[in-house]
Amino acid sequence: MVSLAPALIPAAPQPKLLVFDLDGTLIDSRLDLAHAVNAALAALGRPALPLQQIARYVGNGAPMLMRRALAGWAAPPEPSPASDGPELPAALAAFLAYYDCHLLDHTQPYPGVMATLARLEPHYVMAVLTNKPLHHSQKILAGLGLARFFVTVYGGDSFATRKPDPEGLIALMRAHGARPPETWMIGDSGVDIQTGRQAGAVTCGMTYGLAPDSLAENPADYRLEAFAQLTNLLLPNDALARREASSARRTASNAARRR
Repeated sequence: MVSLAPALIPAAPQPKLLVFDLDGTLIDSRLDLAHAVNAALAALGRPALPLQQIARYVGNGAPMLMRRALAGWAAPPEPSPASDGPELPAALAAFLAYYDCHLLDHTQPYPGVMATLARLEPHYVMAVLTNKPLHHSQKILAGLGLARFFVTVYGGDSFATRKPDPEGLIALMRAHGARPPETWMIGDSGVDIQTGRQAGAVTCGMTYGLAPDSLAENPADYRLEAFAQLTNLLLPNDALARREASSARRTASNAARRR
């Protein structure tokens, strides 16, 4: 179901630039990330953490991911850089080394991603803005056959800041000549929605991803339950044609049965 956040949708220009988060939006990477986190913890003699717990740690980049894992973080307040212990550099290095070799063991695009991107590509400029390291992001996109859809990919180490700071999104808008109302930030977490709002972009939250609870605290302009629903919003004439064709087929089928 496509839903709109009440009182948040103004009349907006035709979108020009679509910017996607990666983990939890385009790809389901939770198992490979969890294995890498637990491999890093094991290297330090730490016990493994449950998959679902690690999934809640994803979204703010690799340093925060390992900071949360070392702290066994479960609820606010967040562990902060000021509280970092001597284990963090070794844990982060172990995580990155393991993940670089195993990032495509289980990771796959979410259902409908490939087909939907193929349908959107002729109509929109599309980019990726993720807090995952750029090298890992490019490796995954290429390995899954997704790289061809995106003119630009920025990672968590592409700028001095990471999402929710809007620096990367603003850079994308400038590079591709898109004004904020012509830009969509599409992601699965409050981090993505905050990024879009701070840049003045239209925001779209994907509720199937890694951090759906955070969308309740950071309401997006649009909320989607499936990636393929983007075509209903961004290709309305195409969606209408499909509905009309489906209705015509049903009418023809009913007429044939009556004969």
